Order: sequence, then C-alpha cells, then structure tokens
Amino acid sequence: MMAAMSSIPRLMAFWLAALLLCGAAAAQPDSNNNSSSGSNSAAAALAPEPTVAELREQLTKITAAADSDEDVPKRLAQINDIGARADKFVAARTSELADLNARLGELGNPPAAGATEAPDITRQRARLTKERNALDADIRLARLLAIDVRQRGAELVTQRRALFEAQITERAPSPLGGEFWRDLQEAWPSDLDRLQTMVSGLRDGLAQATQQGTRTAVFGALILALLLAVLGNWVAEHLLTRIAARLLPAGRLRRSLLVIAIVASHVLLVAAAAHGFVWVLEEYATWEPQARKAMRSMAQALVFMAFVIGLGRALLATRRPSWRLPPIPDAMATRLAALPWLVALVAALAWTPAEINQLVDASFAAVVATHVLTALILTALVGVVFYRLKPLRADAPEAGLPERPMWVGLLVACIGMLIVAIWVLVAVGYVALASFLASQLTWSGIVAAAFYVLFKFADDVFMAGVSSRSTFGQRLQKSFGLAPQTLDQAATVLSGLSRVALFFYMLIALAAPLGTGPGEVFQRSGKFGTGVKVGEFQLVPGAILSAIAVALVGFIALRVFKRWLARSYLPSTQFEPGMQSSITTLLGYAGGILVVAFSLSALGIGIERIAWVASALSVGIGFGLQAIVQNFISGLILLAEQPVKVGDWVVLGTTEGDVRRINVRATEIQVADRSTVIVPNSEFITKTVRNMTLANAEGRVLIRLPMPLTTNAQRVRDLILEACRAHEGVLETPAPSLTLEGIEGGLLIFQAIAYVPSPRLAGGVRSDLLFTILERLNAEQLPLVPYAAPPPPMPADGAAPAV
Repeated sequence: MMAAMSSIPRLMAFWLAALLLCGAAAAQPDSNNNSSSGSNSAAAALAPEPTVAELREQLTKITAAADSDEDVPKRLAQINDIGARADKFVAARTSELADLNARLGELGNPPAAGATEAPDITRQRARLTKERNALDADIRLARLLAIDVRQRGAELVTQRRALFEAQITERAPSPLGGEFWRDLQEAWPSDLDRLQTMVSGLRDGLAQATQQGTRTAVFGALILALLLAVLGNWVAEHLLTRIAARLLPAGRLRRSLLVIAIVASHVLLVAAAAHGFVWVLEEYATWEPQARKAMRSMAQALVFMAFVIGLGRALLATRRPSWRLPPIPDAMATRLAALPWLVALVAALAWTPAEINQLVDASFAAVVATHVLTALILTALVGVVFYRLKPLRADAPEAGLPERPMWVGLLVACIGMLIVAIWVLVAVGYVALASFLASQLTWSGIVAAAFYVLFKFADDVFMAGVSSRSTFGQRLQKSFGLAPQTLDQAATVLSGLSRVALFFYMLIALAAPLGTGPGEVFQRSGKFGTGVKVGEFQLVPGAILSAIAVALVGFIALRVFKRWLARSYLPSTQFEPGMQSSITTLLGYAGGILVVAFSLSALGIGIERIAWVASALSVGIGFGLQAIVQNFISGLILLAEQPVKVGDWVVLGTTEGDVRRINVRATEIQVADRSTVIVPNSEFITKTVRNMTLANAEGRVLIRLPMPLTTNAQRVRDLILEACRAHEGVLETPAPSLTLEGIEGGLLIFQAIAYVPSPRLAGGVRSDLLFTILERLNAEQLPLVPYAAPPPPMPADGAAPAV
C-alpha cells in the first residue's frame, strides 16, 4: 500500500490532466520534493545555461553513483533533466547555426587560386567559419549527449523494474510457521529502539513547538486546521450545491460537475489544513529528518483520506438523491454512507506500518510482517465492500435497476479468486507479492471510482454543450445551419474520443504502484507519440490530431463563408438566383478540395503522395469509375456553362419539372406530383434537353376552340380577348392574341395565345381561362359545335312518327 499511497499527488495530477485532456501530469513531482524542486527550478532559471561539457560531466557523475532502489527514481529524474537541457541547447543553437550559414552564404565562396579579395572579407569569412565549425561541433556533441541520456534512462528503467520484480517474487518465512514468529521476536528489540528514536524526535519537536512563547500560535493553528478541514468542507459542500443549483441548468452535467467540485474542495481544504499545520510546526521547532518526514507523511495520508471520503460522499449523495451519479437506490446509498470513511481509514492504517518501516529502516522481519498485515487488512476491506454491495445486486430487479451485465459478474468472480490467491500467497510465504496484489486491488478500486466520475463528466460536457438538445447546440444549429443529427453525431464522437483519452490516463494511474510511475509510462507513450510507420507512411498521433483540427476548422470556415455568400453578398449583386447557387456550389467544391489538401499536408502526406494516390485511382477509374467521373465532370460543366441552373423548368425525355439542386454526381428535378427525380449529370450533356426558362422565363397559354360556321367570329374574338385581359395571371406585354386558324370539318378553329410570368403557371391559368370562356359563350348562346337532335322512334304499326 505504500507505493499506492505515495502516488496520491499523482492521482490528483491525473484527475486534473484527464479533466483538461492534456499531458501536464507527466511532470508531476513527488510531494516530498516539491519545495526542493521549486527552489531548484528557480535557481536554474537564474543560473547561466550549462555547456555541453558540463552536462556531460553531470551525466558521468550520476552514472557513477551507487545503484539502489531508492536512488533510481531520483537519478532517472536527474538524467531526464540533463536530456531536456541538451535538447534545449540544440534547439537554441540551431537557429544561430542557420544565421552563420546565411552570413557565410552572403560572403560567397573563397576566391579561386590566384584571385584576390578584400582583406576584411577574408578575415570575416575566417571568423565566421571558425564560429560555425565550433557551434556545429557543440550541436553534434549535444545530440550525442541526448542519445546517451535516453540510453541510460532506458537502462535505469530496466534496472528499476528488475529490482521491483526481484523484491516482489522474493519468498519469506510463512506466518503459519514458527520461523516467521521467531524472526519477528528476535528483531523486535532493535526495531523498537528505532521506533522509539523516531517517537522521541516527534516528542521533542512537539515539546519545543508548544513552549510558553509559541504554544498559543501552534494551538491556534491546530484549531484553525480542524475548522478548515471539518467545518470548511461542510460549508463548501453546501455552498457548491447552492451555486450549482442556481447557475447551472438542470441535467447530468450539473451532477457530475458538482461531484468533481466537492472532491476538489475536500482535497484542497484538507491539504491546506494539514500542510499548513505542518508548516507551522516546522517554523516553531527544529525537527529531526525522520520526524519531519513522518509529519509530512501524515499530512499526505490525510489528503488521501480526504480524497477517498470526498469521492465517496459525492457519489453516494445521501442528502441529495436526485443529484446522485450512479444508479443506486436511496436505501442502499444510506447503507453505504459509512463505506468511504471505512475505506479511507483502513487504507491509511494499512499504509502506516509500511511508512514507519521505511522511516526507521526496520528489519526484514518487520517488513515481512508488514506485508502480511497489509495483505490481510486490504483483502478484508475488499471483502467488506463486496458484502455491503451484495444487497444492491439482490434488490436490483425490485428497485427497477437494469440487470447486472455479464462482465460485472466475471469481474467479481476474478476479484474473489484474487483474494483467495492472496491468502494462499501469504500462507506459502510470498508475502511481498500478496501485499502488492492487495494494494493494487484497493488502488484500482479507488482509481476506477475516480475515473467513473471523469467518464460521466466527459460524456455530460459534450452532450450538454454540443448536442442538438442543448442551448449551445441550438445556437450552432442556427448559426451554421447544421442538422440536429449532425450535432448529435458530433457530440457522440467527441464523447467517445474524450473517453478514449481518459482511459489512457486511467491506465497510467493504475500503473503508478506497479514498480513504475507516470513519468515512465509517459516516456513509453512518448515513443508511440513520435509515430508509427505503416508501410511508407509515418502515422504520428500529433499529426493526426492536427489534421482533424485543420479539417474541422476548415470546413466550419468554409460553411460560414458559403453562408455569407448565399445570404449577404450574392443577393446584393445582379446575378440570377440560379447563378448565385452555382457560384456558391462551385466555391464550396473548391474550398472542400483546399481543406482536404491542407488536412493531408498536416497529416504529413505531401504532393507526391497525393500523386501516388491519384495514379492508383486512375487504375480504378479505368475499370469501373468512368460513369462517376463522367457525371462529376458533367456537373462541373453544368455549374460553369449553366445550360441548366437551379430554378429552371426543364424537359428531359418524359421528365418535366423544376431543377432544385445540382450535386456532384446528379441533379434533382421536382416534377408536378411533388416527387423528385434524380438524373445523372451526364444526361444533361449528352442528350437533348428542353429548358423552358433558359432565354425567356415567360410561359405561354394556348387554347383551341372549334365553333360552327354560323358563329359570330367577331363576337367570339371580343369575348376571349376580354377574358384573357381580365385574368390577373396574364401578362399585358406581350398582349393576348386570337387568330382564326381556318375551317376543319365544317368548324371554325379559333386559337388564343396568352403569356404568363412562368411556365409553371400556364396550366392553372389555362384552366381558369377555359372556365371563364365557356361560361361567357354559354351566356351569349354561342355553341362550340352544332347541336344534332336524335331521330324520333318509329311506331310499331309502321305509321309516321308524331311531330
């Protein structure tokens, strides 16, 4: 448990790093070295930069130092610092080298044999050449030093891992045998003396701090620390709840954000109280190194307990059931209310003996006994936790909770088998491995609970901020014209990516007690970050993220530009609506190609790669993509020449209707029954198309009326022209006209022609005119065709019919 407890500041760093989705946690230092590292960094900022020779000398000294398990992390940090300085030296001097090369290029090459030049130029060239050569040599040495640093760091990591594995797999006397207890009895007097020495140091320091002159200040600091840790947390929790209820909208984001705020307040207030009180004690007394380390360790343990308690209280939310993140019934949450306190207390108790052993340099028998105690206490804690959670699994159907997934049952079974395995390892003597597994099991539970909150928070942030149901999402929808489905898909994708990043950080947090630390894991992940070569392509995660960012920003900017063109600029010009749509579409295609090109460039794919892809696509075009390419080119021709544009009334074969949209591959035509016909663009280029509105957008109404020869033609002409002029849909210019086409089958053929603003109106106007004309002809008793009465029936007797 000691390794897990020493990673408490790292877990908080992981929380912050995962919350911000950045890698700043890689440089999180140990709590015991915070003050020294801060002073060292300040001194390094004021001191002059070391030379390559000085850095090489520092590396040699560190390499020659004694090898021990405690020294390895410190030496590894020092070596990495030397590597960072070497890289900084190379980066700073590279620009200077480029300037020297440029100045030498301005002076030109030395003169040929027998030629002369000005002495000043010769001296200047010699001086610059000397400086350039010296600087180039320093840069080469710094690069070699950086390579040596990486190699030595890898060796130290391997050495540290080997020491960790050797200690873990070491077998000790079993607690079931007599040797274990005899060794412990023999070592007890010496261990007790060491422990009494540390206790005496603590007692002396406390006695000195609570003298007559400083007693008031120390007790005042103690009372203030207790008020800050207890009352401060109570006030902060209630205040955060009220602020969240007033400022944040109701929803999942408010709940997850409140959990994070409560945990952060618990940790910050307890850390300020504990470390502040330790600082007061250190100011008013002189402490021995062991006593000082013991006080700082106790403060660190209190911070860990505050983190666990705050996390548990925030997740259970017994006083605010509607704010509870996990789906736990109220009765079960009340039943589990004491569990966070139990976990924090037992974990601290299991950590205390191991920390005391490290402080007093206890005997091997004491270390073995500590491992046994840690394994038993922590496995008992895990058993109690599962026993308390058992009613939750039994009452899940009655409480309306979903049935437990299969993977949860498998996980519980694996944990149970692991507990049994730990007991067996303790019985056979592998107490170090048993203690490590028990500590790792407890640590994994705490990390899983912490990252459960972060997973929920990441999902809630994007669902509440980007989805179509959120206020910001609705603003995005109105501003950029995005579809609700697009926003929901974007929120889901962003939530998934954030969860993947959080899962990566969770693995780093879980690996902290595994004989390694975040720095080593980040170092390994940094190798992956340099790129993975697949064939001839170098896939770099940073480049992939840059390409995605360029694509997102580019397409958003392109959408804003097209929206500005369509709504602001083009309507103020003299272009027709169809021409405006064509310009917007063409610019959209061109902008999309540019965005894709920039994204590929950010990904590291140059023009030669694109040419290679194009040549590969040409083979596919030759085999089966001719029609697609033909339609694409035809679409570009339609947009450029505009024989057909958006809004035209076209007739293509048996299809007649309005052109609604010209896409890359096909054109959409809306016909009279309101359905849409999708026609390939090549049809408009290779076939005969009748464009009713290309040159003239007016429509024509044609009416032919057959009438008897006895009809008053002049009266018919006046009636029809009067009806055409009276209709509001008929244009005055060109004026309506009526002609007598001739005589067909003993009938006069009258033909009326009227013009309307659009061909789309011709059918309706023609119907209206026919109704009006027929009504007026009937009123004037002007029949269209002569009336022929049927002959009367013949009588049965053959007499003449009656008239």
